Amino acid sequence: MSDYQQFIANVKRKTGIDLALYKEAQMKRRLTSLYEKKGFKNFDEFFRAMNHDQALFHEFLDRMTINVSEFFRNVKRWEVLEKKIIPKLLEKNKRLKVWSAACSTGEEPYTLAIILSKFMPLSQVSVLATDIDDNAMARAKLGIYMERSLQEVPEDVKKKFFVKEGSHYKIIEDIKRTVTFKKHNLLADPFDTNFDLIVCRNVLIYFTEEAKHELYLKFNRALRPGGIFFVGSTEQIFNPTAYGFEVEDTFFYRKM
Repeated sequence: MSDYQQFIANVKRKTGIDLALYKEAQMKRRLTSLYEKKGFKNFDEFFRAMNHDQALFHEFLDRMTINVSEFFRNVKRWEVLEKKIIPKLLEKNKRLKVWSAACSTGEEPYTLAIILSKFMPLSQVSVLATDIDDNAMARAKLGIYMERSLQEVPEDVKKKFFVKEGSHYKIIEDIKRTVTFKKHNLLADPFDTNFDLIVCRNVLIYFTEEAKHELYLKFNRALRPGGIFFVGSTEQIFNPTAYGFEVEDTFFYRKM
């Protein structure tokens, strides 16, 4: 076993992230340049140092994944969710069934959990978070984020739900416990049903029109009557009634 393969095995054991899923030449080059810059001679030295140096571990995570998501992305939409959508949903059902679909590295489901915690004890908050990418979800479970991912987070929320670790922030365990991560392929796998709220943002833009058509119908079937489908700010549904939806607010659609 080469020292890089041993490194892959060690990282997977420590974090759940499987570097073997990335193109080897590219990832190896990226990580070699990092450990050489830090003065290490090989992957073994680098891993041992990472185990004792949190800042180095965080730098490794940042080098390995390109994180484009943020907490409270398009913050005005999350305000609509908090002030208008959730109170209405709670009038019908005190325990909400919530799904963050294509959740990437976890910012979205954790944002949902933080907002829901304003309405109920954390013991009653439950968010299903799914993605097709194992490594994105492993990263989400670690719950460690760069400062730029928190630029929209209000200061009081940051203080209450995050712990600062050097130049990074870690989401508190109480919030982590409210989110269940599962691997799921939107196009191929069946959807669970009876959701009160489904959030799928900034993902559908990457699908063909045919795939989007199919997914809108699947999301509709996954909601209970009156349930809400929350999409991204470039993903307006132009004929929602064709999929059994009506507009509740901008980028929010209610199942008819």
